[in-house]
Amino acid sequence: MKLNRALFIPALAAAFAASAPFSALAQTSSLPDAPGATATVPNGPSVVLDTSMGQITCQFYQRQAHTAVTLFIQLAEGTRDWTDPSTHKVQHNKPFYDGTIFHRVIPGFMIQGGDPTGTGMGGPGYTFRDEFDPDLNFDRPGRLAMANSGPNTNGSQFFITEQANSSLNQHYTIFGQCDNASVQIVKAIARVDRNDQDKPHMPVVLKKATIVRPSPPQAAPQPPPPAQKP
Repeated sequence: MKLNRALFIPALAAAFAASAPFSALAQTSSLPDAPGATATVPNGPSVVLDTSMGQITCQFYQRQAHTAVTLFIQLAEGTRDWTDPSTHKVQHNKPFYDGTIFHRVIPGFMIQGGDPTGTGMGGPGYTFRDEFDPDLNFDRPGRLAMANSGPNTNGSQFFITEQANSSLNQHYTIFGQCDNASVQIVKAIARVDRNDQDKPHMPVVLKKATIVRPSPPQAAPQPPPPAQKP
């Protein structure tokens, strides 16, 4: 997707430079925290990214990034049509993310995926607007966010951060938060051998993206009817 190679790379480079002074953060809870982190908590379904290096589980910010979450879920489940960037043919009922790779990984910063071409140049054939919330920033590890090539150019590519990075704040739509165990997988993926364009030599594959919805609350048991008089 032009998102990565054309304009996202300079933003990433600047952000990575800004992130360099940060040391590794201690992980003590299921949701990674950082000094000054906001209290906004995820409030939607979750996605399990089954990768060739382990599972990454993230819960969505459905209220704060409704469009991003809705479109990501539709692409993941194949309920939204998308245009194959290689063949330019419209795909029906075909999960978008399954079998894609993480085409850009930077240790100490983030991993990026969501492009069927594996080049950083592909997308779903449409774009959508940014969704920013003043209380939702890159102030903790494990943020799941949309990649872009500038304002309002979100598509399918996403990235997951390894640590807090304030230089990304209000420039990229955050639509999910990954748990502590998942951040460890992100760190492992970010440290695989890669070329000078930060693409892994050995592909790290997103084998399947599974949406997990919360179970509906069960109704409270009803009291038995009063006994009938003989």
